[in-house]
Amino acid sequence: MHFFEYKGKELYAEDVPVRVLTAKYGTPLYIYSCRTIERHFRAYDEAYKAFPHIICYALKANTNGAILRVLAKNGGGADIVSGGELYRALQAGIPSDKIVYAGVGKTEEEIRFALTTGILMFNVESEDELREIDRVAGTMKKKAPIALRINPDIDPQTHPYISTGLKENKFGIAIGHALEDYRLASGLKHIKVVGVHKHIGSQITKLSPFVDAMKRILDLVDELKRRKFDIRYLDIGGGLGIPYLDEAPPEPGDLAKGLLPLVDGRKITLVMEPGRSIVGNAGILVTKTLYLKRGGGKDYVIVDAGMNDLMRPSLYGAYHHIIPVVKNRRGKITADVVGPICESGDFLAKRRHIEKVNRGEYLAVMSAGAYGMSMSSNYNSRPAAAEVMVKGRTHSLIRKRGTYEDLVKDEQVPGYLR
Repeated sequence: MHFFEYKGKELYAEDVPVRVLTAKYGTPLYIYSCRTIERHFRAYDEAYKAFPHIICYALKANTNGAILRVLAKNGGGADIVSGGELYRALQAGIPSDKIVYAGVGKTEEEIRFALTTGILMFNVESEDELREIDRVAGTMKKKAPIALRINPDIDPQTHPYISTGLKENKFGIAIGHALEDYRLASGLKHIKVVGVHKHIGSQITKLSPFVDAMKRILDLVDELKRRKFDIRYLDIGGGLGIPYLDEAPPEPGDLAKGLLPLVDGRKITLVMEPGRSIVGNAGILVTKTLYLKRGGGKDYVIVDAGMNDLMRPSLYGAYHHIIPVVKNRRGKITADVVGPICESGDFLAKRRHIEKVNRGEYLAVMSAGAYGMSMSSNYNSRPAAAEVMVKGRTHSLIRKRGTYEDLVKDEQVPGYLR
């Protein structure tokens, strides 16, 4: 569900015509719907209200501070994978005791930062990392709260680049070694075991992988409790998919109906890490048509947004629906929608059946709220796109457009070149 819809011929973001936003803020332009973000967060909160839970939004999906503040004001926590994400979460007002820290490559400085701020727990991905957290905590005379990220070897049936729960993936500790590593953790002086964590992948559109992974992890939780481990938190990860084209993924309520019966009666707090399913359909990328071209027996629509603004099509071959900001009656064409980047892989869509568009007209790339701006770059020395948030009839710039000066402001010229 989202609040981007046509009213007559015009595409609206909530109660504001997208045309008005492009006139004021220019393109490429990310537009987010505040009401959509709130609706999606509450869908999770309501679905799990009968069971103790913490919703830790996965910052990697979109780290804009305005979005984080919306979630903080609604009671959300944070799933982070870097010191920078920890800093962003704290700056947005997310309480440190609602922050879980995953990621395979935590540095000493990041571990110290997290221990200083008092996060809920580290989701530990390897024996080496466990020993390093123990060492760092020892130098600070602290005990580090941890869960081990257990790889349940469940096929999430998603794109291989965003699968994380199979034994060949780099993430987590093999479930067959879990008891051994929990015994190791319990013997470390500056480690406090508080939970179990699993996350099997992203953009999962079926319920069965979640249920299968949960059953396997609960067997481990039960065994740990029999061995007197004080497991307080079960972090079930995120990964719930969204509709980009014709997918029909479960909704948060469907997921809860599949998982809550499995934990009924257990004295444990569920932690979940939704990202894409909260912000994915809450954002669009609007781009201006620069040129039309025919070559090699095909049509091209050349726009001002490229792979540096939205990497997913180039990286994954991902589909994003593309629609006109103002409808017309010129019929349709089949064309590649491409950007200005000097790479053959710079495209937003290939062989796409879209409405005919003229130079100077605008297209909206839908479902761009997740892994859009957060994966963007300045490749080809292109300044960053602007970001806007809409709530009802109001709209606010939440990240100004990058400038040429921004591209060089952090560079320094050595003395011998002056």
